[in-house]
Amino acid sequence: MMTPDSEHALAEAVASATSPIRVQGGGTRLIEQVDGDVLSTTGLSGITLYEPGSLTLVAKAGTPVAQIEAALAAENQRLPFEPMDHRTLLRTTGTPTIGGVVATNASGPRRIQAGACRDSLIGVRYVDGQGTIIKNGGRVMKNVTGYDLVKLMAGSYGTLGVMSEVSFKVLPGVETSATLLLHKLDVSGAVDALSKALGSPYEVSGAAQCLVKGITALRLEGFEESVSYRLAQLRNLLVEYGDMEELHGEASEALWLANRDMKHFSGVEGDIWRISVKPSDAPAVVASMPTATNVFLDWGGGLIWAVVPQGTDVRTPMGRISGHATCLRGSAQTFPPEPPVMAALSEGLRAQFDPRGILNQGVMG
Repeated sequence: MMTPDSEHALAEAVASATSPIRVQGGGTRLIEQVDGDVLSTTGLSGITLYEPGSLTLVAKAGTPVAQIEAALAAENQRLPFEPMDHRTLLRTTGTPTIGGVVATNASGPRRIQAGACRDSLIGVRYVDGQGTIIKNGGRVMKNVTGYDLVKLMAGSYGTLGVMSEVSFKVLPGVETSATLLLHKLDVSGAVDALSKALGSPYEVSGAAQCLVKGITALRLEGFEESVSYRLAQLRNLLVEYGDMEELHGEASEALWLANRDMKHFSGVEGDIWRISVKPSDAPAVVASMPTATNVFLDWGGGLIWAVVPQGTDVRTPMGRISGHATCLRGSAQTFPPEPPVMAALSEGLRAQFDPRGILNQGVMG
């Protein structure tokens, strides 16, 4: 394993490579089909700049996410996109790093309100496939022309370059959290209720359903007085959906931590698929998976997690439903095939960023 401890050492490691490289952070989001010599970014660690007054944080790519969250919490601030920890879902160990978060664009339940990881990312430094150090973005949000490399690197899974440093715009923390629970709704009823809540002016920051438990959850965050008012209004809005229950404070936070990290799937057997569709298509997608043993809806139904028997490919039964399905854990582990136009664009980008084709071969096409 190569573990460079500086950006220049990282560049030298990539430039001198004569065989494929498997880019890795803390090893919590491993992609099984990638072969090559492991290049770990864990030697690049530490917060290099944190200005609470300007809501800006810069950290090296191998910095543990927990370290960043602790520094932010000390100033009552947070990463807006609520990054997911994949260890429970993928049965991995190790320590999640901020570079891994960016590489996978890992975003939690709050994405419906605050956007994804890439929406908070304002700057990045990385080494391309030829060993060249490149910087893009900075410490403030601004318009760009040409390639927006910051956005391209988020979710690129290490195929375009090896990140050495990332910059974020952060947000103030929340004073309190409350969750409204609806019980025993089917998928259609749950998506209808979630959509109605998300279309309201009550600033819902989490909208999910655990199908097996029959629980539909809506989260409100902010100042206590505001949360109490919005919660009462939300109850009135959704009165037609039957009995309701409220969770407050730590109980609400614990539920959404479990939702964020998909702890509902802890210990389950089978393949796990991540499916992204229009919320209105969620009922049809769930109906197309009659063998699923566990299904969880997040983002108002726009994100579906499903546990299916080993070897099951959920894409064919989905038919013409528009979306993306990725097997994150199981025998069919794969990224969704890209349409011809997108595949050509992706190939062109990789040819420019990694002309030797050595970075995370086999990922995303």
